[in-house]
Amino acid sequence: MQMSMRQSQRLKLGLTYVLLALWAIFCLFPIYWLIITSVKLPIAVFQGPRYLPWIDFQPSLHAWQDVLFGRFQDEVARRWTNSAIMATSSAALAVVIGSMAGYALTRFQYFVPGLKWRNNDLAFWIISQRMLPPVVIILPYIIMFRFLRLIDTHAGMILAYTVFNLPFVVWIMRDFFAGLPIDLEESALIDGASRFQAFTRIVLPLSTPGLIATYLFCLMFAWNDYLFALMLTFSRASTMPMYVAGMGSQSYGPQWWYLSALSLLTIAPMILIALLVERYITRGLVVGAIK
Repeated sequence: MQMSMRQSQRLKLGLTYVLLALWAIFCLFPIYWLIITSVKLPIAVFQGPRYLPWIDFQPSLHAWQDVLFGRFQDEVARRWTNSAIMATSSAALAVVIGSMAGYALTRFQYFVPGLKWRNNDLAFWIISQRMLPPVVIILPYIIMFRFLRLIDTHAGMILAYTVFNLPFVVWIMRDFFAGLPIDLEESALIDGASRFQAFTRIVLPLSTPGLIATYLFCLMFAWNDYLFALMLTFSRASTMPMYVAGMGSQSYGPQWWYLSALSLLTIAPMILIALLVERYITRGLVVGAIK
């Protein structure tokens, strides 16, 4: 009886691993396709599906040489730098402002007399701003940015991404702060610390996992944005998604080898950051639970 149960468990475990492996192949195949296309010569691309380098086709780095060191080098470097500056700055600004707002919604009681709104109503109103499709608000953004002369500027894009991500940060950090014990803050206040000192020295260190995760989400939203960059930039503040889209809509047709290399350059930072920061998020969660 015990042998049959063990065999059944092993069978279920083996089936689970097989299904997970198939799902991983399904999810990772587009990235593999980008990689092999980026090292194909044009003639190999137009010959049809070829999956195995050195077997189905002879790989070449000509696309990467043109993108990194050739005729596209300056444009790629400028667009990639624009994306990095605007994404990291807006994500950091949104996390700083949103964390303070989320903390205030969990530690203070607010009341709007005319509307009879309280903290939960205010929190829902804030997150409801994120529910709107970006295309709904893009026209007011264009009018306002044109009046303020923020069109095609780094400051304008950082402001737009910050405002766009702020409701998400407030909602996530509010739930995270609500789960932290208030006793530690009260002890710090009794010892003479101010509310701001209790927030920066007690609450924020315990909230490191939530802050990192929220920052990564904001960074991803800003890095991958296309609509705001399309409508609010032209050349100086243009981003990598805009450049990839422009490369794919050229009059002589898309050059898939260049598009694949540019796409990999665009998604590589997010993949690398996720792999590097994952263990720190897990470690922070464990430390927070022990504390």
